[in-house]
Amino acid sequence: MIPIILLMLLGIILILLEVLVIPGFAFTGILGLCSLTASCYFGFEFFGTVGGVITILLNIILVVGFLIFVLRSNTWRKATLDTNITSTVDTLPENKGIIVGLKGIAVTRLAPMGRARFGEVEVEVRSDDGFLDQKCAIEVSRIDGEKIFVVKSDN
Repeated sequence: MIPIILLMLLGIILILLEVLVIPGFAFTGILGLCSLTASCYFGFEFFGTVGGVITILLNIILVVGFLIFVLRSNTWRKATLDTNITSTVDTLPENKGIIVGLKGIAVTRLAPMGRARFGEVEVEVRSDDGFLDQKCAIEVSRIDGEKIFVVKSDN
């Protein structure tokens, strides 16, 4: 009796994983169906026709019940991500007043990328001199589209 119940629970868990977590119909869904089928087989084998039919009905009731429970709107609201992306695309460095030769300071370590401050503007930069420490004086060496390249400043 216990192996039949364990096979039923394993089958339901695998099918729920297939429906909720793993996209498409893959290995876990097939294993879940095999587990449910094995529980029905053992129900017929050990308890005869009546036990087998009861096992089939229990499998159907449990799978449908769990699917209804999981697919209710409240359950989905708890399980799904409900956020909106409000970020925007960064503007060109020239629109922020960043030009070649502008001096600034590294806000984070540039390894080789990091954040730098030029006046009141903080942007992501890439070091042409390799790794630069935090609070190091830097200078814009070139601008390539939206990418800002810096070198260590003499100051």
